[in-house]
Amino acid sequence: MKREKSQGFSLWRNLKYSLAGLIEVTRNEAPMKAELLLLIVGSAILIVWDMPFVYRAVLFISLLLPILAELINSAIERVVDLVTTDYHELAKAAKDAGSAIVLIALVITGLVWLSAAYLLCFSGA
Repeated sequence: MKREKSQGFSLWRNLKYSLAGLIEVTRNEAPMKAELLLLIVGSAILIVWDMPFVYRAVLFISLLLPILAELINSAIERVVDLVTTDYHELAKAAKDAGSAIVLIALVITGLVWLSAAYLLCFSGA
């Protein structure tokens, strides 16, 4: 890929690059498809579950964390694969760290949802 000359900031061009990255990761990474399904199902639950707006906002934002983490993980994996196809401890460590980012994001999302469910069911929020 040839590097383009800097043409200054273009919101439209940057949006196109961002969408291309999102589409590429979604097409090529099964976990991303699962995390998008989680977003869709979670959003549907938020539509039907009666709760204060602040709870909805926090829960929806928490659903975006695994998607963000998966994008970071995918970027790390692609850079590592670009640099080397051979096994290397540092390459493994980088990929494992990317995977850990996704795991932590999923744990945070789960804890946020469990906390919200507890507060809504037992505190009368």
